[in-house]
Amino acid sequence: MFCYQCEEAARGVGCTAIGVCGKTPEVANLQDMLIWVTKGLSFWTLKAKEYGVKDDEANLYVAEALFSTITNVNFSVERMVSFIDKAIELREKVKHLFLDAYVAKEGKPFDEKVPEAAEWYKPGGAEIYELKGMEVGVMSDENEDIRSLKQLLIYGLKGIAAYADHAYVLKYANDEILYFLQKGLVETLREDITVDELINLVLEAGKYAVEAMALLDKANTSTYGNPEITEVYTGTYNAPGILVSGHDLLDLEELLKQTEGTGIKVYTHGEMLPAHAYPELKKYKHLAGNFGGSWWRQDKEFEEFGGAILMTTNCLVPPKESYKDRVFTTGLVGFDKLTHIPNRTDGKPKDFSPVIKKALELGPIPEREGKKLVIGFAHEQVAQVSDKVIEAVKTGAIKKFFVMAGCDGRHKEREYYTEFASKLPKDTVILTAGCAKYRYNTLDLGDIGGIPRVLDAGQCNDSYSLVVTALKLKEAFGLEDINELPIEYNIAWYEQKAVAVLLALLYLGVKGIKLGPKLPAFVSPNVLKVLVDNFGINPITTVKEDLEFFLNK
Repeated sequence: MFCYQCEEAARGVGCTAIGVCGKTPEVANLQDMLIWVTKGLSFWTLKAKEYGVKDDEANLYVAEALFSTITNVNFSVERMVSFIDKAIELREKVKHLFLDAYVAKEGKPFDEKVPEAAEWYKPGGAEIYELKGMEVGVMSDENEDIRSLKQLLIYGLKGIAAYADHAYVLKYANDEILYFLQKGLVETLREDITVDELINLVLEAGKYAVEAMALLDKANTSTYGNPEITEVYTGTYNAPGILVSGHDLLDLEELLKQTEGTGIKVYTHGEMLPAHAYPELKKYKHLAGNFGGSWWRQDKEFEEFGGAILMTTNCLVPPKESYKDRVFTTGLVGFDKLTHIPNRTDGKPKDFSPVIKKALELGPIPEREGKKLVIGFAHEQVAQVSDKVIEAVKTGAIKKFFVMAGCDGRHKEREYYTEFASKLPKDTVILTAGCAKYRYNTLDLGDIGGIPRVLDAGQCNDSYSLVVTALKLKEAFGLEDINELPIEYNIAWYEQKAVAVLLALLYLGVKGIKLGPKLPAFVSPNVLKVLVDNFGINPITTVKEDLEFFLNK
């Protein structure tokens, strides 16, 4: 295996023996294989598109395949093999639909040369797939800069795919986004592709990242209402409990409906915290609070919780034996020997009865005292107080905004973000989304004229709110360039949705971003020079030096 798609890549280079995330070499190689055959599927879906043939199942599956390989989603050999089988099945289906359409229009068989990924098949299951995955994986491109840009593009595509899939679950789709995923994948099959072509594709990915985040924002707010400023309790009650982690709001809603009247209290964890701010979810009185913090604390917090646990999307940490029997997965999440809740069929909701049964069997969990967190500062809420915010900027009460969005991680160096937030001057406001906020959202940072100094827009999925807020401020102040705003960007990254957010910011022209805790291992020195020269991206240094950098701009 060789994997360097996350911030915690071993030695800052790449995981070769086992993933820092817990992924085995077999799973890593199978995931490389899945990406490769999905490139082959994409080759035929794009050919079919040219001849007026569209297969919705195949188009969506490209996004699902990409999403299933994001860090901390899937650790299951069995599921990876089934994903590859499905990709090959759909590839052959779309291929033949295209070939028939080609003959009907051109009057002759299609005889162009096609990439190996569009044709390869060898029976044998996991062993054969893994061997091929080792051959076609990350290191198959010998040129370091080409490899770096291809992987930057692919990781951005994975993030876009995650946003697009979340939106699709709520019945919101955009074919242009799905076709761009396919275009990006197919272009990485080209042996003659140039650095300049790849840079243009990376920036184009930023455009589609913005569109995907906007689509998901529309899906969430149309379905559940605009988030409202809300206090969320972080303690637990002496009653049976289910803890829901991940990002999928529909899973949470269906679980809430199925647990009404059972005496079960439902709690959110990690990236599911923002669910409490949506009006259509707040109405469930047994949505009791939020327990725990960011994803990497699961091994301690899940054990401590004591009730049943449901993982809905990425951010799963391999569970300990001591609580494995009460962890359930659903959607694209996979871990061998955990109970998996199947997808919806025939328009019916998922059946969460195994989770409910386990919660009732376990009985009441311990009661714990908790604090209250204030959330719900998505773009509509900020817009409602925009006059107040603008006035505070004009009077100098607010000197700067700091976008501190992105991911959290387990390493000690992430304490930088806690210290940075705590040492920001009292005339600054933090705009955040994602689990990076767990480094500072319990700090007592106060407010500025009633405006809290931490404005939490929600999940990493809600990063679009930060974009909208910035663009609205740009318009309100009559500025031509987003970089003229008193907004600084100190972004923490971990996985591929954060890469998509970064590409979105670059597409919007944002410059001077600090990125940490360390720069991506997949960015080569030459590619880094391009990013520094064109966008001013730099790694974080020390809190003192970075505060001086931002405050003296």
